[in-house]
Amino acid sequence: MRKTLSTALVATAVAAVVLPGVSAATPASVRWGPCPEGVTAPGLECSTLEVPLDYRDPGGRRIEIAISRLAGKNPEKRRGVLLTNPGGPGGAGLDYPAVLAASGLPREVLDSYDLIGFDPRGVARSAPLTCELTQEQVARGNFPPYTHNAADVAKEAPRARDIAQRCADAPTASMLPHTTTANTARDMDRLRAALGEQRISYLGHSYGTYLGAVYTTMFPGHSDRFVLDSNLGPGGYDFTAMRLFARGLEDRFPDIAAYVAAHPEYGLGTTPAQVTATFFELAERLDTAPVHGIDGTAFRGLTFEYSYADATLPLIAKSWQALKANQKPPLLPFPADMQNLMAARFAVVCGDSRWPGEVWQYQLSAAIDRVRYPKLGGSTASVNPCAFWPRERPEPPVHIGDQGPSNVLIVQNERDPGTPLAGAKKLRQAFGDRARMVVADQGGHGVYPFGTNTCANNSVTTFLTTGERPAHDLTCDAEPTR
Repeated sequence: MRKTLSTALVATAVAAVVLPGVSAATPASVRWGPCPEGVTAPGLECSTLEVPLDYRDPGGRRIEIAISRLAGKNPEKRRGVLLTNPGGPGGAGLDYPAVLAASGLPREVLDSYDLIGFDPRGVARSAPLTCELTQEQVARGNFPPYTHNAADVAKEAPRARDIAQRCADAPTASMLPHTTTANTARDMDRLRAALGEQRISYLGHSYGTYLGAVYTTMFPGHSDRFVLDSNLGPGGYDFTAMRLFARGLEDRFPDIAAYVAAHPEYGLGTTPAQVTATFFELAERLDTAPVHGIDGTAFRGLTFEYSYADATLPLIAKSWQALKANQKPPLLPFPADMQNLMAARFAVVCGDSRWPGEVWQYQLSAAIDRVRYPKLGGSTASVNPCAFWPRERPEPPVHIGDQGPSNVLIVQNERDPGTPLAGAKKLRQAFGDRARMVVADQGGHGVYPFGTNTCANNSVTTFLTTGERPAHDLTCDAEPTR
């Protein structure tokens, strides 16, 4: 990821709009046409959908949501629509149907569904948010600076407060209270109705798992087959999830160390223990003396980011090798619009749930996580803009529970850095018998259709095409990489 009012009157109003019959629009046909500039993929069509900015005031200000469709090629086998979300929050999804098709989504799935993509509210072409951050704030990205003690956390607090204030003062600030996962789920239900569908199926990755969990909780009667891949816990992208990034890097690091140790040509160690020592040596040195703008926080961050896929493990070794020699490392390009991505991320992450509001709470959490998860815990448990977000919120978080149809399939890698297995297990527990869970013995972020584990991939394909899930939770053994 480079991810009001709480009175009885408002609670009553919010409860009303949660009902599918209230939040859904009168069905209307969508007129598909060419996609906007920059979104080009064979067969992909685009359109827009008007939705209320504030679902408590459905007749008030409206915003446009950019939507897309990759229509199935075999009408005789079509069973409905499959909404998709790539994660984030802040991730654009207009081209995601084409990305999935190009990434190996099986033909039987492509025949069964029209794939539907969309830019969630606040993102890209859907009433985009901005916080008007400085270049330095944008460059820092998702993680706060790594903290070594309580004084470091206190030093970061004013910078975190400044980001929160910039978001509150930005031209798009009026959208902040309404840019939430619950409202994006309501937008999805408006889209369902506009497409003329009684129910929708869903494939969501990373943060998209929480979005799917919220939708199928709010609109269980309109939920068909829901696949949640690489899962956040039932609290979504809250303070617990932020701290879990450090747990995720610890889970994934054995794969990193094994890869680097197997390639002695990098000069970073020939055993996992030596490679681990090299990591800490480099992090400590870069904290004191950055190399080409890469400090210890950025070093930890690029190690984390490049661990998302086995294909980018060589970038970790090359980056460490370059930094060890005081040279500039190979860096992946930043997304084109980091301003919008970060603003949308802050809006959802800080607005969905309550974060600790006192600096001492972050000092304590960072002290604990520096011991538990020393590679990243001093960063991800530290203070961030959510600590200073407005305390008032339009509604409480959606409670994910076990009420509703048994139509959820949770799929998860065992060593996922971005959404660790620990969070997925909590989501599975919250869903109860509504869900089954498939865990693949592999590393990286994303299972279907990006991973190589045929057992896990076949489980998802079978569920999407036939509705059959494993009778019980399933663990898929490791398979040779292709």
